[in-house]
Amino acid sequence: MTMCSSCSSGSSSTRSWIVHGIVAGGAIAAAIGAGAYLVRYRKFRSQVVGIIPARYASSRFEGKPLVNILGKPMIQRTWERAKLATTLDHIVVATDDEKIAECCRGFGADVVMTSESCRNGTERCNEALQQLDKKYDVVVNIQGDEPLIDPEIIDGIVKSLQAAPDAVFSTAVTSLKPEDAFDPNRVKCVVDNQGYAIYFSRGLIPYNKSGKVNPQFPYLLHLGIQSYDAKFLKIYPELQPTPLQLEEDLEQLKVLENGYKMKVIKVDHEAHGVDIPEDVEKIENLMPFWIQLMSACIMIEVGITEDFGFVCLFIYF
Repeated sequence: MTMCSSCSSGSSSTRSWIVHGIVAGGAIAAAIGAGAYLVRYRKFRSQVVGIIPARYASSRFEGKPLVNILGKPMIQRTWERAKLATTLDHIVVATDDEKIAECCRGFGADVVMTSESCRNGTERCNEALQQLDKKYDVVVNIQGDEPLIDPEIIDGIVKSLQAAPDAVFSTAVTSLKPEDAFDPNRVKCVVDNQGYAIYFSRGLIPYNKSGKVNPQFPYLLHLGIQSYDAKFLKIYPELQPTPLQLEEDLEQLKVLENGYKMKVIKVDHEAHGVDIPEDVEKIENLMPFWIQLMSACIMIEVGITEDFGFVCLFIYF
């Protein structure tokens, strides 16, 4: 049986429309799927809080957060630097001491009171996180004893954690100075080819047969700043202390020993932490010159006013 040409033409047209419809539908579905993926990606670990743990009873330097650095307490200088980071939605100070809390409230910081039983900064961050009204995906542990911290490093470790869904932790390293090679207060780190941490130590790693520093090897110094996936941070305190963690007294090792992955970024940064009282003068000498000058002028003004009672010195920049 033969078909008329008009029927054949209509049938071909119908098939053509069906094919085009299937192709168009597939394209739309793909676009919707891609759009949904991008939305999920943008939302992945998107809410970030910075927490500055601060305790008064430090064995090496009691009252360290309140030490004066060119006219301001160290905790304030750290908070002001952290405020410059672009990835933080909120910043709080977590402390167990009312003197520190009162000081921080005085310069405008939000404060969360935590217990004295916290064994390290990570546990203090976790306790503070549970008290916050808003839910966060990433928590940045900002060391309160590095008042010269670069806000770009804060942003860097946050972005590295957001880009590494298989990691629960991120941190930063920089080049180790030869004179710091055997200083136990300067923690060293080794990483794999993918930028994940292998080990941390207070000793020199890697350690060669000669027992001396190899000037050609790019040793890495761990910077104290760390960020965590908020869900992992809730798990962390429940993990039992591990042998390497206890031996080195480094909380990062408990993460690695339990099989979790830690992303590491390398930055060009001079590490200037305050570990002992003698470090304060070093930090002050490294502060930008205009800050040093302004601080000196303020001290002159206060001194004159206290001595004479009626003389005021006004200096304009």
